[in-house]
Amino acid sequence: MIRQGARTWLFPEPPVIIGTGTVVGPDEGEGPLAQDFDLVHPDLEIGQPSWEKSERALLEQAADIAIQHAKTSKDDVQFFLGGDLLNQIISNSFAARTLGIPYLGVFGACSTSMESLALASLLVASGAADRALAGTSSHNCTAEKQFRYPTEYGSQKPPTAQYTVTGAGAAVVAREGSGPVVTAATIGKIVDLGIKDPFNMGAAMAPAAVDTIQGHFQDTGRTPGYYDLIVTGDLAGVGHPIASELLRRNGVPMDETRFQDCGLMVYDVAKQKVQAGGSGCACSATVAYGHLLKRMARGELKRILVVATGALLSPLSYQQGESIPCIAHAVAIEAGAQAAGQGGTIS
Repeated sequence: MIRQGARTWLFPEPPVIIGTGTVVGPDEGEGPLAQDFDLVHPDLEIGQPSWEKSERALLEQAADIAIQHAKTSKDDVQFFLGGDLLNQIISNSFAARTLGIPYLGVFGACSTSMESLALASLLVASGAADRALAGTSSHNCTAEKQFRYPTEYGSQKPPTAQYTVTGAGAAVVAREGSGPVVTAATIGKIVDLGIKDPFNMGAAMAPAAVDTIQGHFQDTGRTPGYYDLIVTGDLAGVGHPIASELLRRNGVPMDETRFQDCGLMVYDVAKQKVQAGGSGCACSATVAYGHLLKRMARGELKRILVVATGALLSPLSYQQGESIPCIAHAVAIEAGAQAAGQGGTIS
């Protein structure tokens, strides 16, 4: 049985991440994780006539790199699962047109990286696919253009605002092969505490991250000490301390060295003009598929829990005065040798 508890999938035969690809823009290339990305572009245009086409190109490149690293071909990948922040998830839909792989579009805002990885892993673990590709993307200029003000307007932002990561991350998941394995996934619930400020996403998303983390521990019987590292997606400088405090109040204290945030890792917040830190679908995708899995390959990490967070608002819902519904999806990834044959165990 794959389902464990209320909302967690435990995989008795863990799917293997056999290849990943990460592509980023210039600001991410100036950050502390630059060496862990496969491709860094020196400009935001990437040779394209529009920012939307630039974002699509980022995802196509990340998918191609992931497939190359997996030592397979597009024809041997049964499904592509992905989404992004743009209306009708057009970056992924048009990339899927280029890839020519049967496509399942998903939307979880910035939680899409782990939502797509969880679903791809479920397809493989259930026997519905031998290989599946999970991918997502974001672009600073497309996100600003759609959700806030015209990019050319150059409006000032409050310190609570976050900086959308320009990049894309993709992973090929397979029934067998060499690489880290996906041992579990916990699906999030919508949590909405009434925050309406689109410039304070971290505070809005923090309770959703806490809810999913606690749900994961309740379903699996695991504790924070089971993991070498637990990372939230993009709570950044405002939301991550809130999540830490909420967990402490709920009886789940986290060691600050073991509990980190992708939005605080991808940039040097003290030196780069990124307000509270990173956000966007590519934030957790590039940090997880690039930096964290490279650390795992070097033997520095054996077990990680990636909790990607998403704010499910739209320009229309904001204009109509709606609050921001938020969600978080968690995926447990373990070093292959460490987890071999242990996907279904509870520790």
